[in-house]
Amino acid sequence: MGLPLLVSVVDDDESVRESLPDLLREFGFTVEAFASAEAFLASCHVETTRCLILDIAMPGMSGPDLQQELIRRGYAIPVIFITAHGDATERPRLIRQGAVDCLFKPFSEAALLKALSAALPVH
Repeated sequence: MGLPLLVSVVDDDESVRESLPDLLREFGFTVEAFASAEAFLASCHVETTRCLILDIAMPGMSGPDLQQELIRRGYAIPVIFITAHGDATERPRLIRQGAVDCLFKPFSEAALLKALSAALPVH
C-alpha cells in the first residue's frame, strides 16, 4: 500500500478547516487545510494534492476562480465544491465547468465519501 492520498481543504470557515480534516483522516487520507485560495496557491502542496475540497464563496479569490487558475497553470486536480450559500442552478454549472461534485453544507459523510470515490476512483 502506498502513501495516503493528499486531500487539500480550502475554506475560510475555521470550523470547517478544523472538523473536515479530522473526518478525512478517519477515511485514511492525508490532509492539509488552507484559509484561502491564495494560501493554497502559495503552498508547496499544489503539486501533490490529489483532490481539492473547495469552498465556493471566500474573501479574495473564490473557489471557482481558484479552479480556473489551477487549470490555467496546467493542474488537473479533481475539485469537490462545498458551500453554505448555493442554489439549485449552481451545482450543474460547476459540474459542467469540471467539478466532480458540489455539496451543500451541512453534507453527510456518505455524500462526501461518494464524491471522494468519484474524484479518486483508485483509492
